[in-house]
Amino acid sequence: MDRLAPFGNDPFDKPPCKGCSSYLMEPYIKCAECGPPAFLLCLQCFSRGFEYKKHQSDHSYEIMTSNFPVLDPSWTAQEEMSLLEAVMDCGFGNWQDVANQMRTKTKEDCEKHYMKYFINNPLFASTLLSLKQAEEEMNVDTAVPFLSAEDPPRPTFDSLLSRDMAGYMPARADFIEEFDNYAEWDLRDIDFVEDDSDILHALKIAVVDIYHSRLKERQRRKRIVRDHGLVNLRKFQILERRYPKHIQELYDTMRRFARILGPYEHDKFIESHALEYELRREIKRLQDYRVAGIKTFCSAKIYDRLKKSREEERLKRTMLSEVLNCIHDGNACHQWLKRQAAIDSGVHHVPPLVTSSGRRSAPPLDLTGLPGTEKLNDKEKELCQVVRLVPGAYLEYKAALMHECTKQGSLRLAQARALIKIDVNKTRKIYDFLIREGFIIKPQA
Repeated sequence: MDRLAPFGNDPFDKPPCKGCSSYLMEPYIKCAECGPPAFLLCLQCFSRGFEYKKHQSDHSYEIMTSNFPVLDPSWTAQEEMSLLEAVMDCGFGNWQDVANQMRTKTKEDCEKHYMKYFINNPLFASTLLSLKQAEEEMNVDTAVPFLSAEDPPRPTFDSLLSRDMAGYMPARADFIEEFDNYAEWDLRDIDFVEDDSDILHALKIAVVDIYHSRLKERQRRKRIVRDHGLVNLRKFQILERRYPKHIQELYDTMRRFARILGPYEHDKFIESHALEYELRREIKRLQDYRVAGIKTFCSAKIYDRLKKSREEERLKRTMLSEVLNCIHDGNACHQWLKRQAAIDSGVHHVPPLVTSSGRRSAPPLDLTGLPGTEKLNDKEKELCQVVRLVPGAYLEYKAALMHECTKQGSLRLAQARALIKIDVNKTRKIYDFLIREGFIIKPQA
């Protein structure tokens, strides 16, 4: 019984003959009782009655050949497969190259046969249409990074934008370097042969399974990049900046969970929190109105206008205090007048005011995120901000002074300055604070 050969026209694509190890040429023989793997013989070995291990010369067999028509009586099955391979290699429309590769048909024959049986064939057309509809139904809720009307960025190789896009090539919809790029190296020397022991065969199967799991991880990462639109990183960052700072921090924190939620669910989650943030801010504003005794929006407008005028008055009082501080120092007064003139002229970057001593007043220290801040009470936090001392250093100084006070029974300022080698003014403020709060005891006069 004739069967279609599962290999191409190239003899090197076929496994060797079990008898003489030569490459098989059609037609050849396949044992119907041995295998897997398939037990194949050339006609010469079959005619000699070759036997090997379990294979006997009286086993039933199949004649493997592609020399029979499938779609057109003038085209054999082998020529059909050669045509498809040539179109795949040369590209659709390059019929002269396709004919040169086939060698048995002309350019016109290849084009006519392909258009008739593979493009305009109603059977194939209906099958492709059903597959396309099924794919559209499957991907109806799938986010895509670029719409058909959009043109994704096409940066030059090794440019900054190309590195930002992780080497993504829009024309090929693929990356220059894959995740786990050398996963295929583990399979390059693996060959399944009939003489393998059970342990060796199981080991090779395990290596293939590991490779499949690595391929799944590669596809999973590609799917995440595609579904969430992460290829165009700059566009993604611009969309992220549309949220207020509070929501941006939440977005950055929740980004690691995006792979679990999916693109739409993740965006809905962030949008819902952004809406919640706006609602809470509006509720807080209305609560402030109610605390101030305001019950109508008309009264709220008047309240906001008066509040703004009060802020302006407070700013004027602050400016007056600065003038009073500088009025006895001609140099400082001149600097203040220049500073106010720069502010009135619309200059954004105005240098801070410098006193007669030449020192600038340092702003309070920001303790946000510093280690040890959670161990301080409110008064200690205020001290660290004014003195500009990090919480960790303050706790060390406090423990040293308290230990010395417990050992001596009391503690003098000179002893405190000998224990902690910092600015004497800071030491004095820390010493006075600890005495005032009852952490240490000052000796009696």
